[in-house]
Amino acid sequence: MARIVAAFGSSHSIMLTSTRENWQHDFVEADQRNPFLFDREGKPLTYDDLLAKAPADSASRVTPERMGERYDRAEAAIAALRERIRAARLDVLFIVGDDQTELFRLSNMPALAVYYGKTIRNTAARTTPGDPWVKTARMRRHEPDGDREYPVDSEFAEWLVRALCDREFDVAAMSHLEPGQFEGHAFQFVHRRYLDGFELPVVPIILNTFDPPNQPTPRRCVRLGEHLRELIAAYPHDLRVGLIASGGLSHFVVDEELDRGVIDAIRRKDHEWLANLSPDRLKAGSSEIRNWLTVAAAARDLDLEHVDYIPGYRTPALSGTGLCFASWKPLP
Repeated sequence: MARIVAAFGSSHSIMLTSTRENWQHDFVEADQRNPFLFDREGKPLTYDDLLAKAPADSASRVTPERMGERYDRAEAAIAALRERIRAARLDVLFIVGDDQTELFRLSNMPALAVYYGKTIRNTAARTTPGDPWVKTARMRRHEPDGDREYPVDSEFAEWLVRALCDREFDVAAMSHLEPGQFEGHAFQFVHRRYLDGFELPVVPIILNTFDPPNQPTPRRCVRLGEHLRELIAAYPHDLRVGLIASGGLSHFVVDEELDRGVIDAIRRKDHEWLANLSPDRLKAGSSEIRNWLTVAAAARDLDLEHVDYIPGYRTPALSGTGLCFASWKPLP
């Protein structure tokens, strides 16, 4: 029987593929044009709306010095989490991430998909001198030395598709990528920042967290995690299984109250609190919290051991990302 022996969570914000100088100088202009700013009730905001509501000391929170400190702390958190993943001695890592019109399209948008090809492709970075910094940051999710095929536990993934369908989950099954396609950013980030140089097979589980109208509800994400826990235990091979939630927490408006509430509920294993989260608070990038709900429910037999939460403010309007890096206490 397979066993869940470790679980992790990591933000994958573009902040985490940007440079210290980008943090210090470039995000204000970008967020002034960001169309995905929402308040806590899920109502859209402009950057000027957000700035008008910001506290008087907001500019002091995003000085170059403060931004540099946050950047260093985030990089240290990634390095520490990478070592925890490697120390877990896993046979396979389930990655629960989202797709933002990367493999899916609005013409055909599954709520849930499992990829079961033998490998999953990431493509080479394509940059030219003078590229905008945002493109350069995005390209850091790609491969520096040409296309790369990462291993997938295809047998486990295909078995999981059928097993989830038998439990009345409507699963889109993906056997391969079309020419020119590559894994989405949630999966690229895990491979590039956590598994680079480490040949660990993965099982990609893809949620439509971002695009209306068919995002799974928070309760459905919790239920998915509960079934993953049971099905992994039922898989008839002796494997050490890990899970990682890729994405979140709140963005593109930092909501510390929401983030700390989610972390606290995960620590207390209060899955009913998580299931009752309002979808209105899970819009734009905050929608990726759904990935954490799924992993938290699947890892209920483990205890949350380590959390590094960084309120990643990046403009005087206090837009940004609630950056979070977490690990559950692994089993021997």
